[in-house]
Amino acid sequence: MTKKITMQDIADQLKISKNSVSQALTGKAGVSEKTRHLVEATARELGYEYLPLRKNYLYNSDSQSLKIALIASDYAFSLKSFFGEIYLSIEKELTSQNNSLMIQSISKEAINSLALPSLILNGAVDGVLILSHLRTEYIQKIIATGIPTVLVDHHHPHITADAVLTNNRFGAFIAVEHLVKLGHKEIGFVGNISISPSYYERLEGYQLALSQYGLTKDDCVILADIEEDGDSVKAAMKRVSKQPTAWFCVNDGLGFLVSSYLLQSGYKIPEHISVANFDNGQLSKLATPKITTMDIDLELFGKRAVEQLLWRINNKETANQEILLPATLLVRESTGPAPK
Repeated sequence: MTKKITMQDIADQLKISKNSVSQALTGKAGVSEKTRHLVEATARELGYEYLPLRKNYLYNSDSQSLKIALIASDYAFSLKSFFGEIYLSIEKELTSQNNSLMIQSISKEAINSLALPSLILNGAVDGVLILSHLRTEYIQKIIATGIPTVLVDHHHPHITADAVLTNNRFGAFIAVEHLVKLGHKEIGFVGNISISPSYYERLEGYQLALSQYGLTKDDCVILADIEEDGDSVKAAMKRVSKQPTAWFCVNDGLGFLVSSYLLQSGYKIPEHISVANFDNGQLSKLATPKITTMDIDLELFGKRAVEQLLWRINNKETANQEILLPATLLVRESTGPAPK
């Protein structure tokens, strides 16, 4: 007769306490995310069967409610000014309908090893919302469980799932069009298009606006592989032999860094160079001068994501849908007429 695997067996294998194993498998605080994933992986390897205590994840534990997981990378959850507002909207919408919200932050190690959280592996949820981008193979593995899934602010040709997105192309077009109407003919682009399809779409919107208004594309001022940190932006901007009269940046972090570099280099904004960006995060508002931006209705983002997931739970066989939400131009002090 096969010996039944116990928590003590897992503890012995990993040389940790039985209490730590229990905390990891039931979703309680007290162990690191790395240890939690290691314990879960060892449990699967040894054949230990368990179901986490769902109440440890719940904001509303009514047994009649749907249980929805909100999953994102550690990095996405750290961007509180943007994704934090979407999360609050999701929580508000779900709890108003007597549904339960479970939060699961995914570490870089878990993403790379394709280690799914226990609440997914054990079918402890009725639906999944994936916030921002994760590795495509990781998302595919979640979808393969059969749990209805909706992507929030992310999509990919190889991912078969509903998605709620910003209309990135049209939003970027509108921002660049604003600069063109101010008389700018030399407009640069700053972003890292390998990070997210959203950023690539914003590059396409930028290029579409230039083409629409008959402006020549200058590859020397299309900085499409820039990391979002001060040193990377500074190095890239220094390589530009002649500054354009305006820059369009894919998010407010890069907009802030570009503005800071220009000011430190002696340029006046917008008298010498205008700056516009996307997202309307806190940095756009804190910058001096405040940055013209494309605003995203984050509350609507969360609301539509929940609506789509609840609909999908009841319509599992219907073709996948992508919902595009508009972005609105907010004109601030960082954009002005092109210098003569």
